[in-house]
Amino acid sequence: MNITITAAAERFMRRMVRFGGAGADAGFRLTVTPGGCSGYSTQFSVETTPKPGDATLDVNGLKVFVPAPSRLLLDGVTVDFADTAIQTGLTLLNPNAGACGTCGTSGPGKAAQVMVDVASITRRA
Repeated sequence: MNITITAAAERFMRRMVRFGGAGADAGFRLTVTPGGCSGYSTQFSVETTPKPGDATLDVNGLKVFVPAPSRLLLDGVTVDFADTAIQTGLTLLNPNAGACGTCGTSGPGKAAQVMVDVASITRRA
């Protein structure tokens, strides 16, 4: 699995796990499905353990749980974190994605970008 997680994304994920209340062995679950303007629909949550079929990535001791269908979609993707005046949350940059180009931020020769808002985080037991 070829997924790059930047230091900023790692800090954000680590913070979510620490304050998610799921315990010391908890991890960050990242789910990506086809859909949306850029081709991705993304959800994340803090989980106590991986679900059956999840791969567990070790990112400097941080557990990142990725379901099988998401692994295919995340191949070659860089997961980053942005905290600016206009956006806060995870950003997925896929250099191989084709997109409609309607939004002006994607299209031929540009990396498709998907924003996952911090407000969408959920905690599951």
